[in-house]
Amino acid sequence: MANETITLGGGCFWCVEAVFKRMAGVVSCTSGYAGGATANPTYEQVCSGTTGHAEVVRVEFDPAVVTLDAILRRFFQAHDPTTLNRQGADVGTQYRSAIYLESQEQRPAVDAVVADMRSVYRDPIVTEVELLDRFYPAEAYHQDYYERNPNAGYCRVVIAPKLKKLGL
Repeated sequence: MANETITLGGGCFWCVEAVFKRMAGVVSCTSGYAGGATANPTYEQVCSGTTGHAEVVRVEFDPAVVTLDAILRRFFQAHDPTTLNRQGADVGTQYRSAIYLESQEQRPAVDAVVADMRSVYRDPIVTEVELLDRFYPAEAYHQDYYERNPNAGYCRVVIAPKLKKLGL
């Protein structure tokens, strides 16, 4: 069985990447940008809010080890899908909750999990679900950020507590 991919936006891509790198069956995680109109955006351009892109992580996984359903449930555990364009102190359209499908074949599974998650949250889920148009890998210094910078302030204050809360 071939590996599959799904692209997820749940706030800062450093957090999303750190969560999924610790999940059994995940083969690779690549931080990047998706959902906007600007070709080959830079981090600075995405942060300006003018590109339409979200910070995302392309998650490659082995479906013989972990299901798309399990990936999506971890995604909903790892961020607040009810806050529009915000995760914690990170505010802006680049931090929106988003699921970018690699193919329409993923849509039934994604729609089923989103529908199921509606009963978990009091507020409406604002996660956008779209077919991935283009994925642009982020700059090299964003890749494996938590692993390379565990003592950086954001890593200690935001990512480490999130990983602990998730039992990772």
